[in-house]
Amino acid sequence: MNTDKERAVKTPRSYRSPLRETQARETRRRIVAGARELFLQQGYPATTIAAVARRAGVSADTIYTVFGSKGALLKEVLDVVIGGDDEDVALLERAGPRAVRAEPDQRRQIALFAAGMTEQLERVRPMDDILRGAAAVDPAAAELRDDLQVRQRREAMRAVVGWIAARGPLRDGLGQEDAAAIVWTLTSPEVHLLLRDTSRWTRERYEEWLRDTLTTSLLQSSGG
Repeated sequence: MNTDKERAVKTPRSYRSPLRETQARETRRRIVAGARELFLQQGYPATTIAAVARRAGVSADTIYTVFGSKGALLKEVLDVVIGGDDEDVALLERAGPRAVRAEPDQRRQIALFAAGMTEQLERVRPMDDILRGAAAVDPAAAELRDDLQVRQRREAMRAVVGWIAARGPLRDGLGQEDAAAIVWTLTSPEVHLLLRDTSRWTRERYEEWLRDTLTTSLLQSSGG
């Protein structure tokens, strides 16, 4: 039997309300969606927390409580855009990358990867345009873009190249680090901008080009 002293030192049980958690998640989604719309419409510097609050139907204090700052809100928007949803699943552990990793045929791996990257870039590129513009005037935005586009994306491309190399040899003389640099460059938002917007390629043509160029750049020729 517990004594009064033992009862007094017990840690109180935490209380979780599924309804409150659902409401909090929905509020977060509305804020992120509103911020994304405004960033795309008027740019990052011109978008205020007050404007996002009005769009999302919440108070500015709520946004600061949930995210802490405008820069953190921008990062959340980009995370959702890159992943395609707000699920707490690492990018390389999502269904598309897992399919690339599991595919035994190198050429099929590249085709799956090109399709997935095309889909992702169609979502990400417009927001990256906003982030690139913000980076020119905002050091925090510049640091965020550098982290996303240089560190994180480069690491992801190294992983993808490793999956492909595990299924067979790469092109003669091509090391995995150089292969990752090639993939990182070809799948950049800048190249996507040049081909999809400047050259006015269709999405289908871009995906076909990416698949064929990656295959030629990374793998031995079919007869070799």
